[in-house]
Amino acid sequence: MPLPGVDGDIEIGIVRAHLEEDAAKTIHVGGAEGRIHGSESSLVDFNRAGTPLVEIVTAPDLRSAEDAKRFLQILRQTVVELGLSDAEMEKGSLRFDVNVSVREAGEEAFRTRTELKNMNSFNFAAKGIEREIRRQIEIYESGGTVEQETLHFDPGNESAPPLRSKEEAQDYRYFPEPDLVPLEPDRDLVERLGAELPDPPWARIERLREEIGFVLAEGLVTSGRDDLYARTPGEREAVANVVMNELAAAGVDPAAVNGEELGKVIARRSEIPRAAFTDALAASGSDGFSAEQYLGETAIADVGELDPVIDRILSENEAQVAAYRGGKDGLLGYFVGQVMKETGGKASPQVVNERLREKLKA
Repeated sequence: MPLPGVDGDIEIGIVRAHLEEDAAKTIHVGGAEGRIHGSESSLVDFNRAGTPLVEIVTAPDLRSAEDAKRFLQILRQTVVELGLSDAEMEKGSLRFDVNVSVREAGEEAFRTRTELKNMNSFNFAAKGIEREIRRQIEIYESGGTVEQETLHFDPGNESAPPLRSKEEAQDYRYFPEPDLVPLEPDRDLVERLGAELPDPPWARIERLREEIGFVLAEGLVTSGRDDLYARTPGEREAVANVVMNELAAAGVDPAAVNGEELGKVIARRSEIPRAAFTDALAASGSDGFSAEQYLGETAIADVGELDPVIDRILSENEAQVAAYRGGKDGLLGYFVGQVMKETGGKASPQVVNERLREKLKA
């Protein structure tokens, strides 16, 4: 499976993908809750017992926490698009187990690995990997050895206490089911079904990166927003930024948005008040959404009307003006925000930016 990256693709091998049933969930209890049960305990939650699940195991081809995070995001999107699962991590329908080992640069053999269990967040997975990398390096540099064990990453405490020692994968396998026979699908069937599948996420990232760069392309695809991007006409980077950032912040379902109408709003965003643009985004997923009702408003672009507001704001914020002229360029956004607030969001952001830059040069 290709993993697109800024510096090119990485090929990630898939060792196996197999079906199994969730046996149950073990909860390790300590502290006050453990004392209620008499001592530190391990409890078993059978609520999910019997639930079918797919376990996908990769080859040891990932070399950083960031690569692992990006792989998990693409894998999740693939699972969702194939209809295998809703893969909603907060509901427990997708989780990750991560194996980590470190070695010297140029070393070919793999060293002892540890396993971080049941992560339900891309960021937690990356943080857990980074922490475990640091821990193993510290152990080796102090002359110690890493023990093969299973750890539980606690994101709140940035810690990973051990759950149990672990030998090899077969130690956790059940006896083979004698009533299940090996299946080998007909090659023609496999090829026909493969031809019916849509382009996978990694292929779409590669295609879009030529238009809008890798970061936006990956973000659109892994969030499932690239279909709306494709349906929305207009300058491609402007459309990508609105769909990926501002529309997402508005909480609008991208599947419900009329791309043609949204494209009209984006194309005229510099000509209408910011408030009108924000309202249009919020309404873009509703039935019968039309850009025209928002494009009728005109942003204040008259310099003669805007300059007195800008001058007053600059005179009331002398410390910030001095800081900006001293090199804190990020304060420009603060001044723009103040002008927009004073004008009720009706000022043209483009004109406000231009006038502020001119006046702050003085």
